[in-house]
Amino acid sequence: MIAAAESTVSDGEGGRTGPVRLLPSAVTVLALCAGLSAVKFGLDGRLGLSLAMIGAAAVLDSLDGRIARMLDATSRMGAELDSLADAISFGVAPALVLYVTLLEGSSGGWVIALIYAVSIVLRLARFNTLIDDDSRPAFAGEYFVGVPAPAGALIALTPLAVQQQWGTGWWSSYYVVATWVVLSALLIVSRIPTLALKSVSVPPRMAAILLVAVGVAGAALITFPFVLLIVLIAMYLAHIPFAIRSKRWVAARPETWEAKPAERRAVRRAARRERPGIVRRRRPARAGRSSARLRLRPPVPRDDR
Repeated sequence: MIAAAESTVSDGEGGRTGPVRLLPSAVTVLALCAGLSAVKFGLDGRLGLSLAMIGAAAVLDSLDGRIARMLDATSRMGAELDSLADAISFGVAPALVLYVTLLEGSSGGWVIALIYAVSIVLRLARFNTLIDDDSRPAFAGEYFVGVPAPAGALIALTPLAVQQQWGTGWWSSYYVVATWVVLSALLIVSRIPTLALKSVSVPPRMAAILLVAVGVAGAALITFPFVLLIVLIAMYLAHIPFAIRSKRWVAARPETWEAKPAERRAVRRAARRERPGIVRRRRPARAGRSSARLRLRPPVPRDDR
């Protein structure tokens, strides 16, 4: 999530760089504009577009850092620009959208919105300090400390997505929304580990299933966008216990710290197979390949009479 700003002005010898190196910063600015547009659409009552703008800001935020690294255009100024954009897109904008939609008219609604916005700013400040921390182990980069800002914003806005899909109900009442937003803020500022996207790999045998899932998600994005958002948030929350367990396992085994995530998972599978008391069933020997394909049984010898 590091964009490039300072490095786009001049290179190391004082010359000007090409416009391509401005691309990461341009993506960061687009994310900022999307976040501010979410506030505008929220004030206009166009809540579906408001949620879409927050989602677009989250997608753009996931791209600017990768583009900066691909172009070798990272800089300290770019990192600061990215943090400021995140504070507005995922802190100020969702807080204002929640306040003008579900929290307005209550005495504590503004306080809840402030709690959420402050939690995002604190989380971003901690993230910036961890960037320069060279004492962290090698595997620490595979996990976020707490829920990252884009995911936190979408989690906090879940009651709004539910209301847009199913209308007003108990899920849109003040106390339910306030409790949900406060819990989201606690997840954001907590030290609970969550998986970073770069640590997730797809086995080759699962590639086809993943492509089918992407196709289904694309269709759902067009027909049932709010349901898709709710399902994705539920899946993200469900992964947190597995992330906690994964980090504890790695932290207890320093010999695996330098290994790649895929290699580490192979070590974990091998360790589970070698546990005492676990009896695994052996598969019966396969018949010939052609017989297996035709589902034919091997011939049974009979006594000639």
